[in-house]
Amino acid sequence: MSRIQLTFARLKQQQRKALIPFITAGDPSPQLTVPLLHALVEAGADVLELGVPFSDPMADGPTIQRASERALKHGMSLRGVLAMVAEFRTQDATTPVVLMGYGNPIEAMGWEVFAKRCAEVGVDGVLTVDFPPEESHDAFEHLQAHGIDPIFLLAPTTNDARIEQVAKLARGYVYYVSLKGVTGAGHLDLDAIAQKIPQLRQHINLPIGVGFGIRDAATALAVAKLCDGVVVGSRIVQEIENSTEQNVVANVSKLVKELRSAVDKA
Repeated sequence: MSRIQLTFARLKQQQRKALIPFITAGDPSPQLTVPLLHALVEAGADVLELGVPFSDPMADGPTIQRASERALKHGMSLRGVLAMVAEFRTQDATTPVVLMGYGNPIEAMGWEVFAKRCAEVGVDGVLTVDFPPEESHDAFEHLQAHGIDPIFLLAPTTNDARIEQVAKLARGYVYYVSLKGVTGAGHLDLDAIAQKIPQLRQHINLPIGVGFGIRDAATALAVAKLCDGVVVGSRIVQEIENSTEQNVVANVSKLVKELRSAVDKA
């Protein structure tokens, strides 16, 4: 059983929901990424989503776009991100780490090399935003061969046929994009989420995490009542952007503790 499976099984037994924070590797600096990952865990994160910075992050709003720009200015690369996971694993052997990004850097490295390296450093899952299920069979065969969970996005516009496709390929959990738009958008429709999740569960046996547009504790609580995990990205990245390097770890920890407390009320 994978680290992701074990985590969700433990949470289900405890009747708790997963908190899944996202940060961009290399933001605000490469030296602070691993300390931030540890701080997220200490503050109550169950699964970590680590963004691989990319020059054209099409699914991301301005906040995460700027995070990618800052990270790339620091010279961050996919190899650098993998090295960060390896460093994180020297102190934490249990918290699942999911890499979230785009296909271009992985294609440049080669999927077979990438999957092998992921297994070596302790990556548990990979979510590639611009690889739909129709185009991902060969790529994700390499991931599954090395025990890495391919994780897919589903959207409010996803029909039953596409949900069934994802259900066949996905492992770990499924990430439901809660709105029609980019990360950080502010028009979350809780009623629409409540209507969509039962449709997804008709086809998907995996845990369902919901993200995009979750910006505060109240929204995190409301969403947690509807699904298995709450993904928070832009709000955390915004906290990083608005902090200094001296107080960023403390500020992010405080925010994530507030989110953890809210999610636990679900």
